[in-house]
Amino acid sequence: MASNIQATAQPAANDEFAKLSWRERISYGAGDLAQNLIFGTVGSMLLFYLTTVYGISAAVGATIFLVVRWVNVFWDPWVGAFVDKHGFKRGKYRPYLIYGGIPLTIMAALLFLPIDAVRGNVFYAFIAYLATALIYSFVNIPYGALNASLTRDNDEISTLTTVRMTEANIGNLLVYTFLPLFVQLASPNPQSKDIGFFGIHMNLGDYTSPKSGGAYFMVMAIYMIIGFIMLMCTYFGIKERVLPTEKESSAVKYADLWVEFKQNKPLQILGLFFLIGFTFMFFGNTVWPFYMQYNIGHSEWVASINLIGSIPGIFLVFLWPIVRKKIGKRQFFYAFLTLFIIGTLVLWVWSFPAFKNSVALGYIGRFLMQWGITAATGYMWSLVPEVVSYGEYHSKKRVAGIINAIMGLFFKIGLALGGIIPGYINAFFKFDGTKTTQSAGALAGIQWSMIWLPIILAFVAMWVMSRYTLTDSDVNKMNEELTAERKANQV
Repeated sequence: MASNIQATAQPAANDEFAKLSWRERISYGAGDLAQNLIFGTVGSMLLFYLTTVYGISAAVGATIFLVVRWVNVFWDPWVGAFVDKHGFKRGKYRPYLIYGGIPLTIMAALLFLPIDAVRGNVFYAFIAYLATALIYSFVNIPYGALNASLTRDNDEISTLTTVRMTEANIGNLLVYTFLPLFVQLASPNPQSKDIGFFGIHMNLGDYTSPKSGGAYFMVMAIYMIIGFIMLMCTYFGIKERVLPTEKESSAVKYADLWVEFKQNKPLQILGLFFLIGFTFMFFGNTVWPFYMQYNIGHSEWVASINLIGSIPGIFLVFLWPIVRKKIGKRQFFYAFLTLFIIGTLVLWVWSFPAFKNSVALGYIGRFLMQWGITAATGYMWSLVPEVVSYGEYHSKKRVAGIINAIMGLFFKIGLALGGIIPGYINAFFKFDGTKTTQSAGALAGIQWSMIWLPIILAFVAMWVMSRYTLTDSDVNKMNEELTAERKANQV
């Protein structure tokens, strides 16, 4: 890989305010779909897999997540500086989708390796997860930097965000809805069960059994292959236009991360919002299988309820730019975070003994909850390019890789906390993955992770977003001046 790395200059003929074709928008969004298929499976099922099928305790599983994420705290900034400083003959950020995508695909599948020699081996689980997370940074950070490299046009970025989040949520549908269903279909000891969808029955196996390891690996391997194909769609379907000059690239230093973060107030606020938003998002993703299995008692309904919950993230994404224009940037987040809270409270009511068998209540709660969280955590990605421009305007360095490393770092810390904290809560409340039923204390712990902590964090996220003051007119003014300056320097 090193022989292909070189500094990448800004081509003079690029239109930095380019209007993107639908092919390019869809191709870029395929990268989000890919990363959900490859790494989203890890966030959604790994802790459940490790503490039931793999056979380690909830506390050990949470500790593995904790250590790996602390490593990422130091690793991601280095990766961000590296990708900003270097480029390839075929592009600055795109080639990482190939060079990082191949080993990422392999390592993510090996996390679920179904052989007795590694089952219950804490060292293997830790090393495999660490390697996967480190490689993922070399895909996720350059991919995020591409978002700010396609165009400076604010409306185009808004449209691009809706397209990419639609595809990301198709990935979420495949991960959070169909993945558990496919694993159950492939698991041993199948029994005919009503999946809670128009009376449809399927033969679903026990996916908490140690014997279901092969089912996990088979399904994960298929997801990894499809994910890599989607990464290649991104690689071949997009064009990098807004890039740092060769001089800017050569001047990038690791320390720029701390300087950028210190000077860029919108970056600080958005980073904190990322951290909080993804923490309570992954709380729900991590605990959802536990909540359905033990608090509700209808794990066979996971697929059908998640299918309904996926509707807003796929079919209602087109409303995001409309809502933003009608009520404003910050009010957009207030509205959808409130919707998330309402949906979460409906899921809490659903756990009452009188309502547990009402699949309709699960549909309503999950629909509202997912509509709120997918809008809030999805549309905030559209703010990253304007934060990149703000940094470029004030520091005279366009460090999209470093800024996306910071955002990726907050994202991953949120992802980790969303997996770590529920794991420790489960351990504190004496959750026992070897038992088919849990104590009242263990059920209360799951409820805290699924309901109350996410609601508290949603209110905190609203307060954080109230501090974000960068307006669309500010962004347009900065981008116009930056483009004019570049053109003047090229004369």
